[in-house]
Amino acid sequence: MSARKEHELVPIHELLSDDEANKVLKELNITAERLPKIFADDPQAKKLSAKPGQIIRIKREEGKGYYYYRHVV
Repeated sequence: MSARKEHELVPIHELLSDDEANKVLKELNITAERLPKIFADDPQAKKLSAKPGQIIRIKREEGKGYYYYRHVV
């Protein structure tokens, strides 16, 4: 699931499935608690109906595009 961009400066936010989240954490060799946080009441997290403990992938379009990951708290 991804949140639709309402403004050109807002990057695309996607809620990861449990399997996707586990794969990312394994690739990064990190626990979810070590990721930067995003609050469940953040506007983008609300649009995704994100719950604490889930992980959101944020796609930045600069250059080739790259991803940030946030742990929902």
